[in-house]
Parts: sequence; C-alpha cells; structure tokens
Amino acid sequence: MQLSFAIYGAANRVARLHKPLLEPLGLTFPQYLVMLELFSRELQTVGELGATLDMDTGTITPMLKRMEALGLVTRTRDPKDERRVLIALTPEGAAKRDDVWAITGQIKAACQLDDKGLVDLRDTLLAFGHPRSR
Repeated sequence: MQLSFAIYGAANRVARLHKPLLEPLGLTFPQYLVMLELFSRELQTVGELGATLDMDTGTITPMLKRMEALGLVTRTRDPKDERRVLIALTPEGAAKRDDVWAITGQIKAACQLDDKGLVDLRDTLLAFGHPRSR
C-alpha cells in the first residue's frame, strides 16, 4: 500500500470519527480545530490561527465569520495594527471547553494506541506535515 493511501484513509477516518461527536455541539471538524487552538491560547490573530492550522485566509476567514455568527468567537481589529484581526472565545465558546476536550478523549480511545504510541504518531505526523526549512 502506498503511504499516500494510508495517510488519506487515516485522515478521512479521523474526520468521520469526529462528525457524530461534534454534531451535538454544532461544530464542524475545522471549527473544532479552531476551538482547540483557542483553548490553548485564547487570543490570536487570524494569521496566527491560519498558520497553526495550515489554512489560508480565504478558508479560515469565512469559517471564523460563521463561528462569530454562532456566538463562539469574537473578531476585532487590533488597536495597535488595524490590518490584523484578533480572534477570541466568547463566554459561550469558552463554555464548550469540557465538551470539546471530551471528544478528544473519545478519539484517543478509538485510536487503540497507548500514550507513547499516540505521542509517537502525533510527532511523526507533525514532522511530516511541517518539515523544517533547510
């Protein structure tokens, strides 16, 4: 089997595993990733979020606008630099923290790997997805 097929299949399976868990929260998989990132650092620029999640502004901006309409995040201009838009969780968004983290635990259990295996897999995928510049 080609590596590409294995990666593609694993990515699809991960997204499918998340879907029924995210539906009750009203979140899509990409929105879930945004929430996880904002839980780790609550105030970020659109550019920082896009870079972390490997999403261009044409993809992340409309999604953040939808999340704002849902009352999950705020989008405000940076008073120090009007070109930058700051993203923060609303109280309603922050209130989803426990439910979102519970999904992470359920996915971890579905992977059927011990903690070391999960860490090794994550680190391998991160290194593959974000190779260091040479």
